[in-house]
Formats: sequence, C-alpha cells, structure tokens
Amino acid sequence: MAASRVITLTTDFGHKGPFSAVMKGVILSRLPDARVVDLAHDIPAHWPAEAGFWLQRAHKYFPRGTVHIAVVDPGVGTDRDIIIVATTDYLFLAPDNGLLAPLIESVEGAKVFTVDMARLATLGIHNPSATFHGRDIFAPLAAELASGRITPADVGVPTSQWTPGWLDAPDVRDGHVAGVIVTVDAFGNLISNIDGALLQAFRHPVAHLAGHVFELHTTYGRVEPGQYLALINSFGVLEIARAEGSAAEGLGSERGAPITVAEGLQT
Repeated sequence: MAASRVITLTTDFGHKGPFSAVMKGVILSRLPDARVVDLAHDIPAHWPAEAGFWLQRAHKYFPRGTVHIAVVDPGVGTDRDIIIVATTDYLFLAPDNGLLAPLIESVEGAKVFTVDMARLATLGIHNPSATFHGRDIFAPLAAELASGRITPADVGVPTSQWTPGWLDAPDVRDGHVAGVIVTVDAFGNLISNIDGALLQAFRHPVAHLAGHVFELHTTYGRVEPGQYLALINSFGVLEIARAEGSAAEGLGSERGAPITVAEGLQT
C-alpha cells in the first residue's frame, strides 16, 4: 500500500505529563510531514483490551496506508514481543499482549510480524529505555513505516503465533447472547462487545445488565430524560445509556460487567 504519512496514537498515558507529546516529537523528527492523530490516550491503565476494542472499530475511518500505534504495555521492558500487523489497507504496531488479537482474528488475510529487535539498530534505534518503548521503539519505527522507507518484512519475522485477547468473544446460543461491558465513555454510557449484527435474529431483543432489563431503541432521545435504554451505537455495538445522564453512575456498573440479550415480550 502507498504510505499515507498518517499515524494514530492510542495509549493509556492520559493527559498528565509529556509522554504522548514526546512520542509525536520523535515521529516528527524522523518524518517532518507526518500527520499524527490522537485516537485515545484515556485507555484505563494496563488494560490492553479496551485499546484493541477501539482500534478494531475506529481504524477504518482513516486514510489507506495509516499506521496505527497502540501502547498499552504493562510488560514494557520484559521479554514480551512487539508485533506489526499488516492488512490490505493499514499497519498496526503494538506490544504482543493480546491488544491486537481480536483485530487479527477479525480481518481476513491479516499478516503478523514479530519485530526483530536486532534489526532496529539499522534504523538508528539503539539502547531503548526499559520503561518508555513508546518513545524509543514504537514512535521511530512507526515513522519509518509511515514514510514508506521500510516494510514490516524489513524489521519483522512472519509469525502465526500471538498472545490471545483478554476478553472472550460474545457467547451466542440458546436464544441469547452474552457479552461484557468493555468501556464506559465520557457520558457514562456502558459500551459492550456485542455487535449489533448478533441481534438480527431476535424479533424483540432486550438487554439484561445488573439485574435490570432494557428495551432497545434507536437513539437517546427516544426515551424521557433520566430513563435508561439499550441501543446499537455509532460503532455498531450494544450499549446501555441513560438519557441526559450517566448509566454507569445510575446503575453502579463498570467495565467487566456481564451483559446479555434475550428475546423480550413484544408489547
């Protein structure tokens, strides 16, 4: 694919301190005309599953040739590997800790490469720190990939082995779908890993979470302020929301909570 010179950053660094900015500085030092986009920096610390969840659903909105970096890396400085995933249209760069596993398994023809650390010296990447591979490895490597000066095969070894994802795929059987809340957004919406396509077989699906039952609606304004609802959100997954309020606070639920969908009684 042609290099787009677009790079996205997904991290658990938050917005306190210079960490994401330093990564951008390293990228721009190697590739001055790069366009660096912050995808998300508020991933919960040490929770690769959420970073992978958002990358899987957001990457396609970027130009062909975009390089997506994800640094949620509780194993930084250990012997964990770094992988590059190449699809028809995009490159992904992340620690091999399960972050990219759902994406790899959902994209037909994805090719996975384990970064050969010995080859990084040829790119002027020497003596990375034990605690900030985002700055010392991911950023310079992404710049080289985004420039088109190298390909994944230049720095990686093809592999068919990678660390599995942290979350099980939704369980679909016996007239119900069981999943999990992956994240809570800034509005307090509880976002699950249940894709809307899994609900197409239901005539009148209702969601069950924290002992409550939620009717499925098309959008937030279909219920009165303060009322709860289920809906398929803009990323195509089931969420539980509260009109003009926070479902997470009102229900006392958070990521990791089990959620199911079953056939409801049509009224």
